[in-house]
Amino acid sequence: MRRSCPRLLLSALRGGAGKTTLTLGLLAAWREQGRSLIPFKKGPDYIDPAWHALAAGVPSHNLDPFLMEGDQIMALVARYAARADGLLIEGNRGLYDGLDAEGTYSTAELAKTLGAPVVLVVDCTMRTRTTAALVLGCQHFDPQVPLRGVILNQIARPRHEALIRNTIERYCGVPVLGAIPRLKCDVFPERHMGLVPPQEHGTAVKAVNTARELALKYLDLEGLWQVACQAPPLPMAPFSSAPRTASEPVKIGVIRDSAFQFYYPENLEALEIEGAVLMELNALEDPALPPDLSALYIGGGFPETHARLLSQNLGFRHSVKVAAQAGMPMYAECGGLMYLGEAIQMRDEKFPMVGLFPYDFVMHRRPQGHGYTVLEVAGDNPYFLPGTVLKGHEFHYSEIVPDPEPDQNLAFRVTRGTGIGGGREGLVYKNVLATYTHIHALGEPQWAAALVRRAREFRDFCLALPEAGLSAPLSAPKEARV
Repeated sequence: MRRSCPRLLLSALRGGAGKTTLTLGLLAAWREQGRSLIPFKKGPDYIDPAWHALAAGVPSHNLDPFLMEGDQIMALVARYAARADGLLIEGNRGLYDGLDAEGTYSTAELAKTLGAPVVLVVDCTMRTRTTAALVLGCQHFDPQVPLRGVILNQIARPRHEALIRNTIERYCGVPVLGAIPRLKCDVFPERHMGLVPPQEHGTAVKAVNTARELALKYLDLEGLWQVACQAPPLPMAPFSSAPRTASEPVKIGVIRDSAFQFYYPENLEALEIEGAVLMELNALEDPALPPDLSALYIGGGFPETHARLLSQNLGFRHSVKVAAQAGMPMYAECGGLMYLGEAIQMRDEKFPMVGLFPYDFVMHRRPQGHGYTVLEVAGDNPYFLPGTVLKGHEFHYSEIVPDPEPDQNLAFRVTRGTGIGGGREGLVYKNVLATYTHIHALGEPQWAAALVRRAREFRDFCLALPEAGLSAPLSAPKEARV
């Protein structure tokens, strides 16, 4: 069974061409007009989807052909198509950029998979008719890609716009659906990993409102909607969010504050489907872990920008270390890995962290690991069977110091990517696994089941041995109490 679902994919010739600002503007403008849009982001990204969610009023979801199978992508899209008036997908990098000469995993291939009409955002800085040549090249490079319109960005003056618009519509046969003038200031400030997350942006709502005003003033909203309506029907996708087990739910803490923000919605949902009740925690403000937790999930983020506050919350740091030493299952990714280390070092300052692993994390100006990763499970760990191959991604500016010794138990052998270094990845301590690599639960379904299973085992152990309970050790040390 299939249903009609308007959908649109915004792409560009390169990264940094203005896709995100226009995506946010469209989401906010269509929302103001009463249309319900579900946003998606192509590729591994946490920051852009956080901005999407702010603009759309609903969570954004990632579509990544490297991390997910095609049927998983279709099922995810079809599932949310049933809940909205339409879908808006933001591509990443250039339209045809992929991992090889064939463009594998590119935005263009995703557009073909989804049957999503593509609108190309083109930076027109110091160009006129050549813009049409670039669009024409994209059309002919792969005629199966449904390129249905163009938005012009960085327009200097009305005559500049008119010349480019006329040339594209004459030689390319597609409409120009908007023209954004050159702006005097950046609406969305950037940091080394892209946009500053909205959680750290002092005027995030104002920024989204500015993007909305740009869309209302300079984009052909009705024309864009008509292009979205050209998308073919999508298959219906039944989905059940009921827990897989009738066992008593188990409580898992998720550190989710302005320092730790990087969580795929499907990862959290996968834990709930397996029977977890999630409790959000704040490592910057909470005095300690609550005594009734059975596991902890620490995602990525920017602990380095919050290092002083994280370090000053001695009670929370102490409770995390004590819980890990008692055998509580923990899974930490990237920023979470750094938090569990001895300290974060920036220039001449060093900020103590949890101290579970005897390593410092030294910040650099250039990325120390960036891109997709492939890991083979090679060592003992709480969550993955030996020989399992995992796909993920990394993007970190920190380096672990000193290098782990050859006899240090690391869980993974790196076959693609950087990891911790030396072709290894994944620090292990009892029921704790900490790694630079981020994974997506749709691509690695065993992860959520294993974490929840370990949480149940730990809860049952604590219930069977009340004297081993954690309520006393988790309290803050005297010097940390206010």
